[in-house]
Amino acid sequence: MDRQSAIEYLLELYENPVHRGPLEEADVSVHGGNPGCGDVVTIHFKVDDEGKVNVIRFEGEGCTISQAAAELVSEKMEGATLEEIENLQQDVIIDELGREVVMSRPRCATLALGTLKQAVQQYKRGAPARGGCPD
Repeated sequence: MDRQSAIEYLLELYENPVHRGPLEEADVSVHGGNPGCGDVVTIHFKVDDEGKVNVIRFEGEGCTISQAAAELVSEKMEGATLEEIENLQQDVIIDELGREVVMSRPRCATLALGTLKQAVQQYKRGAPARGGCPD
């Protein structure tokens, strides 16, 4: 993906998120943030009877990269198993967002994935989660 295409993709994710918003009766909700730049994201999800994360929603504020990444991660991982989420590498998200554009802000690009992985860990421990930063 060339630089201009990556920028357009980021803006599309940022301006037209499908997964943004609260999730009533979420099985887990985890808040994450980058204290240095002020980006915050809260990931909510529900797990179905087969162990798949069948609904993911996010709330947050911050730069275009962090919020676009939250949409991408939500879109990509909705329907995935907990193990698939745990195994997703940060480089995959960085590449899909456009490495050339987001590598100046890798913490922003990976905030949502780190928060989602933290939510999986909280879910596996059996306690609904609220809070904590995946730094």
